[in-house]
Amino acid sequence: MAAESSAYNTALTLPVLPLDDEVVLPGMVVPLDLSDADVRAAVEAAQAAARAEPGKPRVLLVPRIDGTYAATGVLGTVEQVGRLSDGDPGALIRGRSRVRIGAGTTGPGAALWIEGTVIEESAPDPVPGSVSDLVKEYKALATSWLKKRGAWQVVDRVQQIEDVSALADNSGYSPFLTTAQKVELLETSDPVARLRLATEQLREHLAEQDVAESIAKDVQEGVDKQQREFLLRRQLEAVRKELRELNGESEGEESDDYRARVEAADLPENVREAALKEVEKLERASDQSPEGSWIRTWLDTVLELPWNEHTEDAYDIRGAKAVLDAEHAGLDDVKERITEYLAVRKRRADRGLGVVGGRRGGAVLALVGPPGVGKTSLGESVAHAMGRKFVRVALGGVRDEAEIRGHRRTYVGALPGRIVRAVKEAGSMNPVVLLDEIDKVGSDFRGDPAAALLEVLDPAQNHTFRDHYLEVELDLSDVVFLATANVLEAIPEALLDRMELVRLDGYTEDEKVVIARDHLLPRQLERAGLAEGEVAIDESALRKLAGEYTREAGVRNLERSIARLLRKVAAQHELGDRALPFSVSDADLRELIGRPHHVPESAQDPAERRTAVPGVATGLAVTGAGGDVLYVEASLADPETGAAGLTLTGQLGDVMKESAQIALSFLRSHGAELELPVADLKDRGAHIHFPAGAVPKDGPSAGITMTTALASLLSGRLVRTDVAMTGEVSLTGRVLPIGGVKQKLLAAHRAGITTVVIPKRNEADLDDVPAEVLEKLEVHPVTDVRQVLELALAPAEVPVVAAA
Repeated sequence: MAAESSAYNTALTLPVLPLDDEVVLPGMVVPLDLSDADVRAAVEAAQAAARAEPGKPRVLLVPRIDGTYAATGVLGTVEQVGRLSDGDPGALIRGRSRVRIGAGTTGPGAALWIEGTVIEESAPDPVPGSVSDLVKEYKALATSWLKKRGAWQVVDRVQQIEDVSALADNSGYSPFLTTAQKVELLETSDPVARLRLATEQLREHLAEQDVAESIAKDVQEGVDKQQREFLLRRQLEAVRKELRELNGESEGEESDDYRARVEAADLPENVREAALKEVEKLERASDQSPEGSWIRTWLDTVLELPWNEHTEDAYDIRGAKAVLDAEHAGLDDVKERITEYLAVRKRRADRGLGVVGGRRGGAVLALVGPPGVGKTSLGESVAHAMGRKFVRVALGGVRDEAEIRGHRRTYVGALPGRIVRAVKEAGSMNPVVLLDEIDKVGSDFRGDPAAALLEVLDPAQNHTFRDHYLEVELDLSDVVFLATANVLEAIPEALLDRMELVRLDGYTEDEKVVIARDHLLPRQLERAGLAEGEVAIDESALRKLAGEYTREAGVRNLERSIARLLRKVAAQHELGDRALPFSVSDADLRELIGRPHHVPESAQDPAERRTAVPGVATGLAVTGAGGDVLYVEASLADPETGAAGLTLTGQLGDVMKESAQIALSFLRSHGAELELPVADLKDRGAHIHFPAGAVPKDGPSAGITMTTALASLLSGRLVRTDVAMTGEVSLTGRVLPIGGVKQKLLAAHRAGITTVVIPKRNEADLDDVPAEVLEKLEVHPVTDVRQVLELALAPAEVPVVAAA
């Protein structure tokens, strides 16, 4: 060995044993396969050279990467030649020291011979503290890695190595090092630097291994959880199956159940495709995913909708008209419109025109009128007459657009809109849907519900109505929409344009008596716990209740009065003060429910009437509660205390203020012609007041009323008590047309007025007024204010002072 050691310190000529993509470091013992021609040639050349020199055959182990030899090799000795574990011939070679490769030379055998120089390696002696710490760190890292692999015997061997160079070269056994990393260790001649490099490589590998182990652990935990969940769900399915078998139920997965329900349901083709897509999503979704519950709710909603359910219309036109007449007195306009609708549908069905261009023959009607005239109850009667289902949708106070079109499905708690819910509730695709209080719909930051109703109420669009929640087309073209409203002006113009307007202007006194006798009294008798024959109310008492106790366009307060009357009789009977049966006459009303609240002007004492003094005229107006009588009062200020000009009070709008200015200008310019002392208007201020000052008023129809009041004041002639008027006035004295003639004449009739002045151009509107009202009214169509003054002002010879 001493000879070998001295030989290592000199130049050497050795056969090359190339290692393809393999690196052997000093101290390593590796087996090599002799079936490789290069390996066999190098070993045979070394053996031939060893016969001439003492010692073991020596070869130069050189890494060959991509056909290129490294600059540094390792001197190796052939320890043994024999057979490997697989039976192939092999040689066991031990690495001795690093050799710097020189030039090629010749030698015996087929191997490549190279001249090389042994690289001297010397570790510091004594070992510094930093190197000692490095040795400890490497051993600790190597021990940790080996323990993870279970190589306990190798751990002991590594712990016994004290030489820095040998410890660093021991890392050549590490399988995680790449060829490039091993070449870098081979070419690093300084033992300390080589150990530091090996330590760094081992540290990086351990860090990567920790991360990989952490990921593997998480993955394994996830897999274990899924396997556990899968196992538990299988067990749960088995338990459910056993329970179903015990209860005699059929088995099936929830998604399979939905698929079967969708395929069995009678759905339109586009709806079926959308539903099957959602079923596929449900099958892929996890049970813990919130999307699964959303899909199930959506599928339930779609499956519950009556996509192809239609009720057969009752085409008995006479029978439908009889139903409407029996359930509602009056309201001829609406009854005629429904009768026309049924007649047209019957003819279309007879000719096979039920569906034209994808649209059916629905209807959109707007019932506009004061409260209590029966708009809401009329919708149910229409459905009854047509043989359809009835659904009421209350729109009063709705401010969210989603209430009409539905919420997007991404929102928590999303629901379809009220229209879809109404169709679902009805159970058919052609119900009568009453959109109640459509004029009370509001708008704010959540959208404009009235704008969302445009598509619903447009006959040209609603056959493809798309709800935000459903996201499939819904055919509403066969639905009869009835929208109710109190104030026409509160409905947006675009929405009103899509509806057919039907006005309900209120009932006459005779109609109220019929309604009270045939409908209100039987209903209130039942609610008061009275039999039909126990209490009767004479027609005279009903007429007095309608005329003097309740003055309204509808019958809601009349029904309250009847209920109050019956409660009083029932209470007296229970106290023993009144025997039954009992018939209530008009003379009993004051005793039972007190004095009347609305006594007509014509029934009052002449000295107590509002028109008992000059300057007061009776006008007619339309409010949200129907037609009403409006009194206009005028006065002149003292020339010494009052300023000249015009003062207006009573919460008047701009249009009504302008009408007052026009009336005053007309009288000033035509005073001489009308024989009025208009000189007083120049020096004295005129004041016009509309009582009920807390109620806002506007409109041009009080023009002739204000002109008459001022003319009465200037002339000193009283305005006739039985005369009421309505009409717009112009600067030239022309009487221009106005609206709401029917409502105003009904109000005049209720107030006991017998003479009404209207514009000549409104004469055609008298066709809408009930005949029994026109019989009791003397209507004067006029074209000029002069005609109004001749009709309204009392003769000048009336002793005004005595009357006052």
